[in-house]
Amino acid sequence: MSWIDRLPEPRGRLSYDRALDSLSWLRTGGAADVLFQPADVEDLQTFMRDIDPQVPVFPIGVCSNLIIRDGGIEGVVIRLGRGFNGIEITGQTVTAGAAALDAQVAKRSTEAGVDLTFLRTIPGTIGGAVTMNAGCYGTYTADVLESARCVLPGGDLVTLSREEIGFGYRNSSLPEGAILIDAVMTGPDGDPDALASKMEDALAKRAATQPVDDRSCGSTFRNPAGFSSSGRADDVHDLKAWKLIEDAGMRGARLGGAQMSTKHANFLINTGDATSHDLETLGEDVRKKVFDQSGIALEWEIKRVGRQKPI
Repeated sequence: MSWIDRLPEPRGRLSYDRALDSLSWLRTGGAADVLFQPADVEDLQTFMRDIDPQVPVFPIGVCSNLIIRDGGIEGVVIRLGRGFNGIEITGQTVTAGAAALDAQVAKRSTEAGVDLTFLRTIPGTIGGAVTMNAGCYGTYTADVLESARCVLPGGDLVTLSREEIGFGYRNSSLPEGAILIDAVMTGPDGDPDALASKMEDALAKRAATQPVDDRSCGSTFRNPAGFSSSGRADDVHDLKAWKLIEDAGMRGARLGGAQMSTKHANFLINTGDATSHDLETLGEDVRKKVFDQSGIALEWEIKRVGRQKPI
């Protein structure tokens, strides 16, 4: 009897050999051995309690910062959906489910006069924003997060403070195997109309400098400087990933259906028929060129997971 035959029977949905390309922001990647979509928190807890601890478990959101390799993902992929996307606002406190879209949280908060406008330009979900300490224009998720709830391997539900999560630049230190289910954030108060205007300005700025109409996962590599663009007029470009890529002659570089954007050199895009192998290989080519040119080893900001497809 295989581990698949011994899986717990949840109230949510189990799908076997489930293709993930349709769930991926980049529209590439292979299948999950099993995809589990829990009905609610209790369903997730019970599943995590009863599953064989040797079976790999990997949570995904909308995969806006993820390359799923063409050979798919081993074990159980967990995707939170309905039941995990609620948004509640009390005063300046916003509680958002892990599956809530960042942009939707920003808009709902703006309507309530809470300034979480930086989330408006970040693709993806709150779960991903916390996990990667997502941010832009000098504001990070760590700046507004108060606490987050997670389901641990074994099924325990825990609440972690900002300090316990341990944020860094484009990363966090969530417990191994933790599945984040919601987050509590606080933001400054503001006039809803002024906040809405602030979001529109940020969207316009993003559209002017980034390939928003192309299929990409945003910044491909971390800035070696250790911070994102602050948006300030005196923000220098030294040690910015896009500048290093451009100096290495890799702006617009292509491999199969993958391309480094001509609009923003640190954006890796699927022009229409890329495979995950195309995307990851082009990224590694860029890293080599940059290292040869500058001696700096760029670090991936996009996560790459799963099995390589046999050639």
